[in-house]
Amino acid sequence: MPLSEHEQRMLEQMERALYAEDPKFATALEGSGLRTYTRRRVYQAVAGFLVGIALLIAGMVVQQIWVSVVGFLVMLGCAVLAVTGWRNAPKPGEQPAGGPQARRQGRPKRSMMDRIEERWQRRRDEQGH
Repeated sequence: MPLSEHEQRMLEQMERALYAEDPKFATALEGSGLRTYTRRRVYQAVAGFLVGIALLIAGMVVQQIWVSVVGFLVMLGCAVLAVTGWRNAPKPGEQPAGGPQARRQGRPKRSMMDRIEERWQRRRDEQGH
């Protein structure tokens, strides 16, 4: 569920205060998210793909088929990693995969009345009451 406008303003104020108070710490926290990790993984996969191409070509130059096969397998593996990493990357403003939804699955099942009550409360909060 996306944040309300009020919650977004509060979050932005807290971020500005953190940057003003300790910019070095805020910068360190900025790069530690799942999105940054996923992007880094995709870049590593692309680099591995290029290494695979180099191995493939080197195998053809030295006429060693096994080097070319290894290069092809490296290319294939890195392509799979890049595609899955790119698809699994959270979009801007989206909760990461390990967010509240994942935590709910570990809880025991709640009664139907609890869920209805929670939905009712959520609707009231969204309307500003």
